[in-house]
Amino acid sequence: MRVTPKYLAPALVAAAAITLSGCAPTTSGGGDADGADAAPVAIGMITSQTGPLAAYGEAYTAGFEAGLDYATEGTGEVDGRELEITWEDDQGNPDTAVAKAKDLIGQGTQVLAGTVVSGIATSLAEQAEQNEILYISGPAAADAITGVNDYTFRSGRQTYQDVATAGTFIGDPDGKKVVVFAQDTAFGQGNLAGVEAVLGGQGAEVQGVLVAEDATEFTPFAQQLIDAQPDLIFVAWAGASSGAMWTALQQQGVFDAAPVVTGLGDVATYQAYGEASADISFLNHYFGGAAGTEIEDEMITRLEEAGAVPDLFSVDGFVAAQMIVQAVREGGDDVDAMIDALEGWTFESVKGEVTVREEDHALIQPMYQVKLVEGADGWAPELIETVDAETVAPPVAG
Repeated sequence: MRVTPKYLAPALVAAAAITLSGCAPTTSGGGDADGADAAPVAIGMITSQTGPLAAYGEAYTAGFEAGLDYATEGTGEVDGRELEITWEDDQGNPDTAVAKAKDLIGQGTQVLAGTVVSGIATSLAEQAEQNEILYISGPAAADAITGVNDYTFRSGRQTYQDVATAGTFIGDPDGKKVVVFAQDTAFGQGNLAGVEAVLGGQGAEVQGVLVAEDATEFTPFAQQLIDAQPDLIFVAWAGASSGAMWTALQQQGVFDAAPVVTGLGDVATYQAYGEASADISFLNHYFGGAAGTEIEDEMITRLEEAGAVPDLFSVDGFVAAQMIVQAVREGGDDVDAMIDALEGWTFESVKGEVTVREEDHALIQPMYQVKLVEGADGWAPELIETVDAETVAPPVAG
């Protein structure tokens, strides 16, 4: 999606710190005949190792290491060049992440990848553009990351794909009524805005029922949801009151009024929905076993060998590794060539066929409809339907 071909190889050497990189080829861009191709490729991986989203960062990291092993056939090299990977903890703080990115760039890091925090991803995208290096964002979902600049890609899904997947539970949203039930916080307001933009943009009537973050009694709000006579209720909730909220919806008969949809989070959340567990319809980015592909089997095998389990953001790390290896294999040390290697690239990954859209670097990928079923070990996800990638593809960012 570059407008001008002005970004030359010398500017690349300042490449930054958050993804995994691959090794450069001996015949395609970036190398020379005097042995420079043997030099390691510096890759900076920045994600939350501590802080409130450390569990997400851990899943991303484990997925990346599995993906790197897969994409390099266990060598950690691309065409004989070592991928020299440095991991940094962003601590969930944009200022910390930017400081570490600048330090890595100053040391000659050529590729950045990572972070689960949208505010950090947008800051790192700015660094990528300013320093003309490649950046591959991780699980951070903000739509604004897509198309933000020529240097920024993403290895995960974005908010639009989440919301569009929720909409598939009612088919064509045109003329339907969707009520967003959320806390009156930036998180809840953001979800309401997302539903208004996505499903409202497809013709749905969108209404918000926003609740104070410190609320503990949810019966009146459950009645508001029923009185609204919606075709779909979209729930965006976080925090300690989640259990009481779901119990109130179940006890007041909200699930009899309309499908109730929310996002299925990581493995740690599967037991959190109480008696409502079987009644909730879940949109989902990924859970272990969802895809049923050979590459998913490869990832799960590697995760289990490392003592990890497949989780919500394992795939984001795995895809990041595949993208870095592709960029280095085809682009060498030339960032312009790395970008060319990724734009429009369609490849097989954990979730099946995915495409890096050329125009804005959105990652076009399938999503899932899921339910929870109870077994001997508690509640576990079960696939209802795979949602085609094009069905939930965001409009081209411009």
